[in-house]
Amino acid sequence: MKELFTTGEAADICNISQQTIIRCFDSGRLKGFRIPGSRFRRVPRESLIQFMKENKIPLDNLETGKKKILIVDDDMEIVELVKDVLVRDGRFDVQSASSGYDAGILTQQFNPDLILLDYMLPDVNGNIVCQTIKKNPNFANTKIIIVSGVINRSEIDNLLKAGAEDFIQKPFNISLLVDKISQFLNL
Repeated sequence: MKELFTTGEAADICNISQQTIIRCFDSGRLKGFRIPGSRFRRVPRESLIQFMKENKIPLDNLETGKKKILIVDDDMEIVELVKDVLVRDGRFDVQSASSGYDAGILTQQFNPDLILLDYMLPDVNGNIVCQTIKKNPNFANTKIIIVSGVINRSEIDNLLKAGAEDFIQKPFNISLLVDKISQFLNL
């Protein structure tokens, strides 16, 4: 978990301009320190949290130390089951999307460490979503596990070529799924 932030990082987390963060720092409203011999400022995690609370800024963008999982599936029963198990595990922040379009938006906003991606989505197949995410350098480290009940071997091979780390057949054993997620996230 990150303990020290630049003014740019603090601005991104708070969703305000870097100039505003610098003004708050320079006026003493945001506690931190300057790096000796330079003009660079650093903000400790606790100071940033205090500043965010004092200014009613949601703590959502502050890293919790938990791995972020995005579940993309239009079957709400599967989403709720997997989400419930992962949240109770305690190591994960979990979001969900029910379409490829929503998956794209949430990937940008949530920046997941791993995506559980259904192959058959209502608006696009998982292959396209996988390729789109993997083409974006911002998500080079995002792992993708495809989950599907309707798929053949050549499609699985194409998904792996498109950048997916693995494929899991529906129905699946939830414990094995959590083990696989842990394996890909080095937990």
